[in-house]
Amino acid sequence: MNVLLEWDANILLWIQENMRTDLMTTIMKGITRLGDSGCLWIVLTVLFLVLSNTRKVGVTSAVALIITFLTVNLGIKNIVARTRPYEVVEGLINLVDKQKDFSFPSGHAAHAFAVGVVILIMMPRKIGVPIFVISILMAFSRLYIGVHYPTDVIAGAAIGTIIAFVSIFIVDIISKKWNKRNLEIEQEEANGL
Repeated sequence: MNVLLEWDANILLWIQENMRTDLMTTIMKGITRLGDSGCLWIVLTVLFLVLSNTRKVGVTSAVALIITFLTVNLGIKNIVARTRPYEVVEGLINLVDKQKDFSFPSGHAAHAFAVGVVILIMMPRKIGVPIFVISILMAFSRLYIGVHYPTDVIAGAAIGTIIAFVSIFIVDIISKKWNKRNLEIEQEEANGL
């Protein structure tokens, strides 16, 4: 376990020493803020819900967000209760406000991958790929600004990806049952006339 903790700390310090620049810091802070309270992912979900041709993607994204929030933010984070790296790793500088919740797993990464993977799978590549790239950048931004360990981000991305597939499965089953029931109603109405 100590080896893993040391690995986590060394990566964060390496990023701090070798990657941080004024321009990169501005970009990474902006990207990470897009994920605060799930903002970007909620906006995308609402947009997909409003547009009739992407409604199923919107419903699936909404399911993914809800499951992720319940699992990660209300569940795992509070059970594991891992201290943020800037409070533990000597020399690590946090570039944003002190975070109010625990570190493991990364909620930003989990939500980004939950919705990003849904969109990557369900939408055309010209939309899915750029959104998924934003998901990756958002997960990395959490390391860059010093609020998560690499293992937090990896776990968050893995959990989000699993939740994306579960959400697609759930919505697909419900959609098939819904469509079957609507077809039965139409047939009953047609036979009744």
